Amino acid sequence: MAGGLQELGRRIKSVQNTQQITRAMKMVAAAKLRRAEERARQSRDYFREIRAITSRAAARANRGHALLEKRVPQRSAMIVVTSARGLAGPHNTNVLRQAVAQLSQINVKGKTVFAVGRKGRDFFRRRGYDIMDEFLGVGDEPTYRQARAIADVIIARYLAKEVDEVYLTYTEYVNAMSQHPKTIRVLPAEAAIAGDDSRRDNEAYVFEPDPSAVLEDLMPRYVEVLIFGALLESKASEQGARMTAMDSASKNAEDLIRRMILMRNRLRQAAITREIAELVGGAEALE
Repeated sequence: MAGGLQELGRRIKSVQNTQQITRAMKMVAAAKLRRAEERARQSRDYFREIRAITSRAAARANRGHALLEKRVPQRSAMIVVTSARGLAGPHNTNVLRQAVAQLSQINVKGKTVFAVGRKGRDFFRRRGYDIMDEFLGVGDEPTYRQARAIADVIIARYLAKEVDEVYLTYTEYVNAMSQHPKTIRVLPAEAAIAGDDSRRDNEAYVFEPDPSAVLEDLMPRYVEVLIFGALLESKASEQGARMTAMDSASKNAEDLIRRMILMRNRLRQAAITREIAELVGGAEALE
């Protein structure tokens, strides 16, 4: 009986220590989430504007752009944005499941992956997928420079015709309790921006020096902003999922501690009752 009580005491202490860790991780994730959520929401407005301006320039340009050119796809690529760490609930699982499902629906022979984040890189490597490039060490606060570095590699691969179309799978942030995996096409960008400007007839724009020159500058930036927005959305989703997961873990630990304390009290009561019975029995035997 004493051994059982000691074992329960050790387990209660262990769960209490784990609960302290999960509570601390929840608080850290909540603090990071506030900043990540603000950055993600701000990026949406910027992306909508640059997408609309790019659409106007493409409509008025007298020549096309290599990133708008349609090809017969022979090899497709998927940019998959995941986190570098776990303990974020279903965050990584959902986005990886979405990426695999979308890759299976692409009807081309050649398929490759651009892995952004260690979790995605490890997942696709274990399953034998072709990983063309990997981008690790994004951190908790992605920068535009990091997004530009990723975009430069992808654009170079596309212009070299190593891939014919590029998709992007990431987690779109809704709130701390809800995040949705999403897949969009990055390249060629023609379908993404064609007809996107609903205000084109209502606002007069003058492009200097001309729409073609502006489009030449905007197209790489469009891809950069698209990737940057995905990084910010994914980071906010990760922190929201981690905060929710750690909150659930803390509550589960509290329930487990309560059950084990109740079990320990019952064992103690049983031991006391048995000792009293033995004492009464011994006293009666002496009489």
